[in-house]
Amino acid sequence: MTKSVDFYFDLGSPATYLAYTQLPKICAETHSELVYIPMLLGGVFKATGNASPAMIPAKGRYMFQDLDRYAKRYGVPLKFNPHFPINTLMLMRAVTGIQLRHPQRFQAFIDCLFDALWVEGRSMDEPATVAAVLSKHGFDPNEILALTNDEAVKARLKENTETAIKRGVFGAPSMFVGNQLFFGQDRLDFVAEALR
Repeated sequence: MTKSVDFYFDLGSPATYLAYTQLPKICAETHSELVYIPMLLGGVFKATGNASPAMIPAKGRYMFQDLDRYAKRYGVPLKFNPHFPINTLMLMRAVTGIQLRHPQRFQAFIDCLFDALWVEGRSMDEPATVAAVLSKHGFDPNEILALTNDEAVKARLKENTETAIKRGVFGAPSMFVGNQLFFGQDRLDFVAEALR
């Protein structure tokens, strides 16, 4: 039986971006399946009483230095987004909508959004910026906007978020191998171990 990783993610988390750059490689090496599950980190924070480490100034400064160290170790680009924190409600609805309605375009869609946020440092809670990024990557901004207003899409994102909370998720990235929860991009070695 093929093992799998349930990857609960929100685009607005730089640690999630780093996990996203590494998980496909880990899954390929362990012959495992990567299951992307979009959730709303704001909803998780609200339900669990958690908050971004960036909200504590000293911890926030350390976190970004640490993420930078990991980016160098992984050999991937990472730019601190000057617009952080970003309201990702519309983006995560769009991601959920693409996954639900156009799964064949899902990977290209999240690739362009993660890149815009954490490589280019774009302001992705501004509609004009989002439209420009989507157009550049061959997505129709009007079609994506329609997806964010689709009731089934809204319901799926809400359901994903509620399921994440029930499973014990309190932040992002959160990964499950079976019922084992691994939180944070700095726990990927444990994810790989569990998959082996």
